[in-house]
Amino acid sequence: MFSPNPLAPSITTPARRHKPLAWLGALVLTGLLAGCEQPPPPADVVRVVRTMQVSDQSGRNQMELAADVRARTEIQLAFRVGGKLIERDAEVGQVVEPGQVLARLDPNDLRSAVAAADAQVQAAAVQRRQAQADLGRFEQLRSQGFISDAEMERHQAAFDGADAQYRQAMAQKQVQANQAGYAQLAADTEGIVVSVEAEVGAVLAAGRPVVRLARNGERDVVFVVPEDQRDWVLALRDKQTPLPVALWGSERALSALDS
Repeated sequence: MFSPNPLAPSITTPARRHKPLAWLGALVLTGLLAGCEQPPPPADVVRVVRTMQVSDQSGRNQMELAADVRARTEIQLAFRVGGKLIERDAEVGQVVEPGQVLARLDPNDLRSAVAAADAQVQAAAVQRRQAQADLGRFEQLRSQGFISDAEMERHQAAFDGADAQYRQAMAQKQVQANQAGYAQLAADTEGIVVSVEAEVGAVLAAGRPVVRLARNGERDVVFVVPEDQRDWVLALRDKQTPLPVALWGSERALSALDS
């Protein structure tokens, strides 16, 4: 049997020799890890503050814009006939009344046309009287049996034609008389002259504007709004908010409703 030698040196394995050191290293590592943990956050501090409502006092919600006051209705006055302008009594800013004469054309040509129309009326009247006299004589001859019915109808047609020419000449004379009256341009309503379109001496065609007249009544205030204030102005319109209007050189304040 084998028996261990008591005089032989004992052999200790490396694991058994360093075991206490391993436990010591584990404890040191645990301590280091515990020292690296973040500290807990501090509790929130409740602060007492005072609040107030901020309003815009810089005046950005107020604008002053230059505007033009215009009449809602403007009309252009013109002659119904052509001719040479010899007189104009209208000036810009003038207040006119209904029926007031504002301009005149040279009436000589129109008077000549009226005279020519009157001469045509006289000539047509002579022909009509002659045809009527002939018709009366032929009616007597027809009653005595000297002419036929066809001949009588022919003389009746001649009289009807002469009568139609006479009535046409009378109508033409009336037209020329009316045109002679159109040589004067008169205002048909009360208003203010805002512009003149022709000067004395000009030869005008029928219908060419001579005076532009603004009728009395409602007025429009026209102004341009900056792009960055467009929404603000639209909001005022939606709320039907009256807008203050001050006339230049006057302390009178007016109120206009945006539309």
